[in-house]
Amino acid sequence: MELMTALNRLHGGKNIKLPYFIAQLSRYAVPKVLLRSRLEEILRDGEKRYDMDYVLDRVNYYNRLTGAERLSPTEATPLKEHKFRGRHSAYIFDSYQTTRFFDDSLRWQTYFGDGVFDLLHPMIIKARKIDRGGGEAASGKGDNSVLLNLDRCRLDIRLHDKIPFTEKADRVIFRGSVKSSEQRRRFIETFRDNPRIDTADTRSGHSAQETGTAKQITLYAHLGSKFIMTFEGNDIASNIRWVMSTNSIAVMPRPRNESWFMEGRLRPGYHYIEVRDDY
Repeated sequence: MELMTALNRLHGGKNIKLPYFIAQLSRYAVPKVLLRSRLEEILRDGEKRYDMDYVLDRVNYYNRLTGAERLSPTEATPLKEHKFRGRHSAYIFDSYQTTRFFDDSLRWQTYFGDGVFDLLHPMIIKARKIDRGGGEAASGKGDNSVLLNLDRCRLDIRLHDKIPFTEKADRVIFRGSVKSSEQRRRFIETFRDNPRIDTADTRSGHSAQETGTAKQITLYAHLGSKFIMTFEGNDIASNIRWVMSTNSIAVMPRPRNESWFMEGRLRPGYHYIEVRDDY
């Protein structure tokens, strides 16, 4: 563990892809027939867990299907076609951790990639919209999304922050590309000259007068600041998990989308500092 922590620091805080892919390929090489024979045993052991109510609460949060929904007759595919092909390999490996225990004849439908969509049929996805109005999605009716912990190597990051909050600078920091986020662009344009807000666009090939410019910095380099801005991009905020693993505080508008991290259950004033969409 200490070795992996040291390597993680050398890598700037981001997960190292090589050990991840070695572990996933090793798992992929295990014959599925051996795993399917263990499924009932695993489920029986699960029923004995002391925290089974908590587990079921999360399961029901991720999967709101009622049983009345139907798969697409043309787009759903059998699990036997769920194979490593190179493209979207991280998504394939992450979902394979679950599907390898089930019969190859079972059918499913997935979307591997960024974005949130209105789904006509049940689908395994990384992110979905948060329903705050108590509508169909919130009640469990009509919500065809089933969240799975996908793109884990990129998103599931935990930092080892040794700096106490009181010793951090009274400063807000943000580094990131504004390419997919108007919200990020407006924030940088509004506050780039504020001495207590350290922010810049990390894209290459754009004008410095447009949104400010800066080289990317390591994740650990953010930890000298008490406050770290968090913005959604194509779907969720990709830095929210690692920010909340540190002694700094996440600052963000109320999230619109959620993933396996259950952003819809984060409470402003408790888990993060909420700011208005227009700051």
